[in-house]
This record gives sequence, structure tokens and C-alpha cells, in this order.
Amino acid sequence: MMKKAGNEATAGTVPMRRIEEKPSAVPSVKPPVWTRGVVPPLIAFIVFIGGWELICRLANVKPYLLPKPSDIIQAASENASNLWVSVYTTISEAVLGFLLSVILGVGFAIVLASSKLIERSVYPYAIILQTIPIVAIAPIIVIWFGAGMNAIIVIAFLIGFFPMLSNTLIGLNSTDHNMKNLFYLYNSSSLQTMFRLRLPAALPYIMAGLKISCTLAVVGAIVGEYIAGIGGGNGGLGYAITVAASRLQTAYLFACGISASLVGIVFFLIVNAFSKWMLSSWHESEMGSEG
Repeated sequence: MMKKAGNEATAGTVPMRRIEEKPSAVPSVKPPVWTRGVVPPLIAFIVFIGGWELICRLANVKPYLLPKPSDIIQAASENASNLWVSVYTTISEAVLGFLLSVILGVGFAIVLASSKLIERSVYPYAIILQTIPIVAIAPIIVIWFGAGMNAIIVIAFLIGFFPMLSNTLIGLNSTDHNMKNLFYLYNSSSLQTMFRLRLPAALPYIMAGLKISCTLAVVGAIVGEYIAGIGGGNGGLGYAITVAASRLQTAYLFACGISASLVGIVFFLIVNAFSKWMLSSWHESEMGSEG
């Protein structure tokens, strides 16, 4: 009986199998975060430039109508010294106009935000100044400041001034009322409330104004060079573009235009990096932007 019961127990037992451990999956290696924003535009750029070169060669397009990318590179290398001087001149004018617009734009915004009466009295005239085409008042600027760098800096300043004023004023007027009431309860003066509460709270708006104004300053400098620039060896990109267009040097014209675009892009990237440095530790607009 015991032997039979043992056989029955053995018959009802499922034989144990050796469980083979599967090799652990190799963790997937993700590319660095920065490549996600660099590689796709780079591929698109290579395809665009290659298609442009190929189409111009196959269609035998005249260089004075549409130069090939190779023609533009050749023209830039042949006129490298003049191009660098033009770029340096334009950068100097744009930077000075931009800094002037930042200082005066933020300063006037603080004055306007300190009093509703002053804001209602003065701000409409700032809007009117912005709506006047810069070409219409450029001759007056040349008469007042003379042709050359001074007039160009003023034109670049006027184009970039209103975005700084408007964005800063919106930021100063958007301060949390509960925080202002708290400062009032602690008997803070108007200056303390402005510089310790309202101005720091307006930083995201100021940074937005900087991003707009920095690119407009480059546009203003080039427009100013069209109107009030002085030629010769120290002319900026606006003057170089005018001369290249009059001589039908289309390849060099493209080189000057691309250089102006690169200057604007570099300005924006610098200001954008500054904005991330200022806001990434506390404001939601820049926190986690790396992901």
C-alpha cells in the first residue's frame, strides 16, 4: 500500500524543469538631449543647400540671377576683409543701440509704472512714436545727429525701444496684489516695493523684451546704414549690400545678407542663454527646458 501511494504521489507530481535565466536586455543608449534640437535642422540644412546647388547647376542659372552656394562662399572668401569690417561695424552699432534701448526702455517703464497718472499721460505718445515709420523720421535724425554712426545708433535704439518699454511695463503692472499688500503691511516704501518686488517679478517680461529688441537692433542698424550710413572702408553691412546690389554682385549680396542673419541669430542665442541663466532656477518658463 505504501509503495502504491508513493507511485501515485510520484505520478501526480509535475516534474520540475530547470528555469534558464534570460540574459538581461541591454539598456538602450539615448542620444544626448542637445542632439534632438541640432541634428534634424542640420539634416534639413544640408538637404536644402545640396538641392539648391544641384538645381542651379542642372538648370544653368546665371550667377547674377541666383548664385549657387559655392558662388556665395567664393564671393565671401574673396571679399573676406571687407566683409569682416562691415560685420564689425554693424555689430558695434547694433550693440550700442540695443543697450540704449534696454537702459532707457526699462528706466522709462519704471517711471511710468510708479504713477498711473504719468502712465496715462505719457504712454500713448510712446505708442504714437512706435507707429511712425522709421524711414519718415530718419532725415530728421540725420539732421540732428549727423550722418554716420550716431544717427545709425539712434535709429537702432528707436526700433528696439518700444518692445523693451512695453514688455517691462506689462511685467511691472502684473505683480501679484497679495505680495504688494504684504509689502504695504510691512511699511515698505514705493522704491523698496519697486526694486525688491515688482522689478524681480517682471524679469520674465523683461527677458521677452530683450529677445525681441536684440534682433530688431540688428535690423535697425542695417536700415540706418541704408539711410544715414557713410561709405568707404568702414561701411557696415547695409552699405555693403547697397554697393553689391548696384554692381549686380549677387553672390556677395547674398553673403552680406547671410552675415546679417547670422549676426541676428548670434545676438538672439546670447540673450536666450542669459534669459535661461536668470530664470531657470525659479521661473516655470525656463525650468525643465532641457528635457
